[in-house]
Amino acid sequence: MEELHLNDAGSKLQNLKTVIASFSELLTQENEALEKYDISLVGKLYEKKTKLVSTYRSLVAYFIKNQKELTDFDNEEKKSLQEATVNLNNLMQKNEMLLKTRMEAGKTVMDTIINIAKTANQTNATSYGARGKYSPLDNSKNALAINRTL
Repeated sequence: MEELHLNDAGSKLQNLKTVIASFSELLTQENEALEKYDISLVGKLYEKKTKLVSTYRSLVAYFIKNQKELTDFDNEEKKSLQEATVNLNNLMQKNEMLLKTRMEAGKTVMDTIINIAKTANQTNATSYGARGKYSPLDNSKNALAINRTL
């Protein structure tokens, strides 16, 4: 019965290694796409990324609950898993930095566009005042709508 239990843990370990390898490959592609500002490729990778993250989390949760099974593996298996997870961690940190930079750049561009639109709206627009009279000077409360998609 214990041999069956070890085989189950061994297959879970192999699944974890496969998921880590796939996730690392996907993050490498996404990081390259972010560096090249290829947002369409980043969008295409999103669904696959969410599935891999979900699978990765469930496998990690399994090994957190069953830590003894990790101690039963030989040192070579442990070392290869450790190397794979260190590589994945480095890729995730780079991915986080690139995503944050891309989002901040997009926010800066949108804020600039909004500020230009507000300035143009204030200088060129006219409106009706509080008493319903036409007032070209009281245009500070004109509506401004921006469709924002990043």
